[in-house]
Amino acid sequence: MSTFYLISVAVVAIALLLVLVMKLKMPAFIALLLVAVATALATGIPTQEVMPLVVAGMGGTLGNVALLVGLGAMLGAIVEKSGGAEILAERFTAKLGKERVGPALLLASAVIAVPIFFDVAFIILVPILFSFAKAAGHRSPVYVGVPVAGLMVFIHNFVPPHPGVTGSSTLLGADIGLVTIVGLLISIPIGVLAYYTSKAITSRRDFPIAPMVQRNFDQSGAAEIVADEPGGSGGSVAVQTRTVTKPGAVAVVTMILVPILMISVGTIGAIVLEAETPIANTIALIGQPSFALLVAVVLAMVVLGVRHGWGRQELGGIMDAALAPAAIVVFVTGAGGVFARVLTESGIGDSVSNSLINLGVPVLLLAFLIATVFKVAQGSGTVATLATAGLLQATVTAGDYSPMQVVLIVLAIACGSLALSHINDSGFWIFSRFLGLSVADGLRTWTVLCTVLGWTAFLVICGLWFLVS
Repeated sequence: MSTFYLISVAVVAIALLLVLVMKLKMPAFIALLLVAVATALATGIPTQEVMPLVVAGMGGTLGNVALLVGLGAMLGAIVEKSGGAEILAERFTAKLGKERVGPALLLASAVIAVPIFFDVAFIILVPILFSFAKAAGHRSPVYVGVPVAGLMVFIHNFVPPHPGVTGSSTLLGADIGLVTIVGLLISIPIGVLAYYTSKAITSRRDFPIAPMVQRNFDQSGAAEIVADEPGGSGGSVAVQTRTVTKPGAVAVVTMILVPILMISVGTIGAIVLEAETPIANTIALIGQPSFALLVAVVLAMVVLGVRHGWGRQELGGIMDAALAPAAIVVFVTGAGGVFARVLTESGIGDSVSNSLINLGVPVLLLAFLIATVFKVAQGSGTVATLATAGLLQATVTAGDYSPMQVVLIVLAIACGSLALSHINDSGFWIFSRFLGLSVADGLRTWTVLCTVLGWTAFLVICGLWFLVS
């Protein structure tokens, strides 16, 4: 099929998806599946292969996302309902003042985002965001959550050891240490930009949030917990109020840091230890995000729950209840994976990127544009980064580029893998669903901020390119 036809199909598919969700108010899960099937048929995928492709796309996405979202939601529920998030917010507010709570949380989230994937880190921070937003006097968590999410996903795309930028560095022969240093240095002004751009975005209008999220926000930090009465079923609405003591700030911070430190140990171990040795395999298990979250949840049950007067049945009720909103995120994210898989299998990204290469576009701009095309077409920043690096590998390795220029090419790819993030990106759904935003408001906040950060960082990289050339 021609490149023009494939691009046209992609544009129509995305437009149809927006109409179904935003205008016709169709559930995002159903809309994504319908558009994915229609796109597969329109691009010539055999009819007998369409549903197996849907299943493969769903399964490939859910295998990791379901564990991370479910365990992260449980950990967040324990931190929130134990009063831990409220304690942290009170301590930070008392020390810094209300006007500095937002920047302080932004800085803390940036540190957390370096070793841990965006999805995990953001889910863990959600109850903290709620309590900090309340402590700062905001009507909604959106005002605090937007800059935090923007900076964290930027770091996820831009700074090793995250998989996309690490993989592209390896493919293009870039010095990973130099990529890390330059990426972190660029992240500093980008963090400032994220803060002020988010203020400009959120100050223009009110952002109503979903009733369930609004209730969670209004009740965040409550010391009372709701659980089944003895002998009740897990889904009952029987209420039992129990007064419990609140954990200390140190205990709460420790529970948040446990998975982050475990993942960091795994990342460092993979770099410094010889592969396939017993200690390397053990460290690899410790550093798996899902295992780290599992350990953190079990520890939090004891340290934040049992030690402060919670009963086992109450803990179970709170953790089970946390899975209800998490299930929505999981299924929508899985459907987004289906849509992304169909767009990838259709060859849309390959067709566009090959056309750009044939036009003789400068390598830095080419890296940015191809990554942007892949990002828009299939959603995953990691996939966009690795696919772009693979396409440019021969060009870069054959070119007479300095080590710093290769680093800048890698980071230009990272910029493209962030810009124009929209409804086929799992990060979009995790951000919008956990903050209770509609699809339209998700586009007004997440997509706008990601695009501003990605394009601005690319301009910075262009300036550095001229300095080192």
